[in-house]
Amino acid sequence: MAKKESTFLNMLVTLVAVTLVASTALGFVYELTKEPIAAAKLARKLEAINAVVDTYDNNPVDDMYKIPTVEGTDSLECYPAMKGGSLVGTAVRSYSKKGYGGLVWVMVGITSESKISETAVVEHKETPGLGTKMVESKFKDQFKDVDPTQFSMKVTKDGGDVDAITAATISSRAFCEAAQLAFDSYEKGGKR
Repeated sequence: MAKKESTFLNMLVTLVAVTLVASTALGFVYELTKEPIAAAKLARKLEAINAVVDTYDNNPVDDMYKIPTVEGTDSLECYPAMKGGSLVGTAVRSYSKKGYGGLVWVMVGITSESKISETAVVEHKETPGLGTKMVESKFKDQFKDVDPTQFSMKVTKDGGDVDAITAATISSRAFCEAAQLAFDSYEKGGKR
């Protein structure tokens, strides 16, 4: 069998063929995984909502609305929890860009009396064994049933009332910032 001569046209045809096969495979995998990924994200969101607000009889995801952040540069998602037509609390999905591993997403439950009922970490990329401890009750329970007007949501190193996670002060600060952003933004313009 004779060896083919390497020409520009042969290389171009080969490159186009490989690109078409790869893009078709990528498109197929995307279509195959799109729905399971969306279902998993929704389940994670519902789990976080259930963790931060009292029992409710509506579907907070269907009633979701957005509010501007206090800086006005972005928006936060609010999930109102209703029982018998009355608001029992609102789950606010908030974030901080100052995590050690980047974005930290937190769900903050705010009662109708303007207190934080509970918090839950939705998503993060913090250091395993250190920053990941923010999901443990020892840390996040500090925010349970807290009135942010009377409780400084900063770590003690910064003059606040929150005991930081040992060796994970940056992650602790990010969590505090996300919780404070949720509360301030909700109080400023999120109540319905």
